[in-house]
Amino acid sequence: MFDILKNYEDNFSKEEMVSGKFGGQWKAYSTDEFIANVNALSRALLKFGIKKGDKIALMSANRPEWNFCDFGVIQLGAAIVPLYPTLSKQDLQHILTDADVKLIFVSTPELYEKLKEGVDNLPTSVEVISFDAVPGTTAWDDFLKTGDQDSDLEELKSQIKEDDLLTLIYTSGTTGKPKGVCLSHRNIVSNILASRHLFPADYKKAISFLPLSHVFERMVVYMYFSLGIEVHYAESMDTIIDDIKEVKPDGFTTVPRVLEKVYDAIYAKGKALTGVKKSIFFWALNLGLNYKEPGKNSFLYNFQLKIARKLVFKQWQAALGGNIVALISGGAALQERLARVFWAAGIPVLEGYGLTETSPVISVNGLQPGQIRFGTVGKVLSNLEVKIAEDGELLCKGPSIFMGYYQNEEATTEIMDDEGFLHTGDIGELSKEGFLKITDRKKEMFKTSGGKYIAPQVLENKFMESLFIAQVMIVGEGRRFPSALIVPAFDKLKSWCKIKGIKWQSNDEIIENKQVIDKYQREVDLMNKGFGHWEQIKKFVLLPKEWSIDAGELTPKLSLRRKVILSNHAEELDEIYKEERK
Repeated sequence: MFDILKNYEDNFSKEEMVSGKFGGQWKAYSTDEFIANVNALSRALLKFGIKKGDKIALMSANRPEWNFCDFGVIQLGAAIVPLYPTLSKQDLQHILTDADVKLIFVSTPELYEKLKEGVDNLPTSVEVISFDAVPGTTAWDDFLKTGDQDSDLEELKSQIKEDDLLTLIYTSGTTGKPKGVCLSHRNIVSNILASRHLFPADYKKAISFLPLSHVFERMVVYMYFSLGIEVHYAESMDTIIDDIKEVKPDGFTTVPRVLEKVYDAIYAKGKALTGVKKSIFFWALNLGLNYKEPGKNSFLYNFQLKIARKLVFKQWQAALGGNIVALISGGAALQERLARVFWAAGIPVLEGYGLTETSPVISVNGLQPGQIRFGTVGKVLSNLEVKIAEDGELLCKGPSIFMGYYQNEEATTEIMDDEGFLHTGDIGELSKEGFLKITDRKKEMFKTSGGKYIAPQVLENKFMESLFIAQVMIVGEGRRFPSALIVPAFDKLKSWCKIKGIKWQSNDEIIENKQVIDKYQREVDLMNKGFGHWEQIKKFVLLPKEWSIDAGELTPKLSLRRKVILSNHAEELDEIYKEERK
């Protein structure tokens, strides 16, 4: 992987290779400065005692130091263990212990406080290096000065093989404990080489805001560097719109939820218009929603679209800096209507699909006619072999398939078969043209629209600890956040209502009582503790009747028949997520 830097130096060396925004000001690093920081860190790590095979944890938002750390570690043959800032205390402690990390990098005082929740319970002390000034840690600048300038980094790099561990990324599992995904240099480099043809020559500058802790953004940033594309890290999600306007990028990676927000904001502005302007806006919007793949739209449609772009869609483009060549969407399913309307607006969105275990891309749509089909996740990469099992599950094989779960042979065996195919857990269809469509999940674990995995049974088991809850089902596949369908323990609730002087008439009426709803909100808040921010239940609805075998909602073993329950309570779910409707 670190050969990317040599390639950059030889072919793209420039005054602004990467930049980050801090306190409203951009700080840029040239190619020479980038490589100097990486080498300085490698030498400091050597002095500290880091050797090939060691694990180094990193908890930080996106910023140039993230890259310096990453390359500085991997060119020694050690591996980065990225930590999500939203990890729970239990998950932090599990990861740091399981990976046996030797050193931790952290960016800010706030994240250091979060990190301490896991670090304080480790069996042995681990030194923490901080990018910003953080009391109780070693400062980044001071640490860089400790290295021996005579250290022969080239000799160390020559000893690293393509199948050596590059990174250890922990993902949530159905058991609740994160599993460490082992990815080698070969895994990710092969994924880059198979995907880079999608980037046109006029793609020169990118902005980054999705977390580098996720393999999706990290692999794409590697690809940017491999192609000589400038990388600019946004200051925060709060400033992203202003940052995009300042950078004027040719593109960026995103998740559907961000595109939903952009669309909702544009829709709201259009709805606030009056008269002819409002009519023109919704004419253009409806035209966009009917956009077909490039090369499939009629002459009349293209003529109308040209007018719509001039009158309406050019403002959409301006809101994203005015230079967008392509956006890459991943992490969750993109609504087809959003893909069509953004393409119509001259803002192509390339939806892809993959897993952390696949480094991550399995398939992705492209810019050229024949490379894009709405409603699919694109064509399978040329270096991968994909097949559909008899039960519909998507299986994948190739050089970007992970090395296995760290110190977890049982979990590795469960997901890999004897022929070397990885079982994705997703149900898919492959068209004769080679386009892949994901239709369902074989397992119950789901993703929110922000790309976060949710293991519902873990949450459900926790919520069932409440004496006031008889049954619960966690929902939120493809939604902004997870929610819960809750059947109260009515006998317990009746006793509580009697104490509180609340008159009981019927189940249907009592679940509408404000005091009862407030009581369950407190129960939900209590049960949420200990889970990561993205896992926590944001909304819930109380149901008046228990699920039963007779109604087809439970199996004979009393397991939830999720699809039946979702169908039976479609109206309640519509109410929970009503703000997502248009």
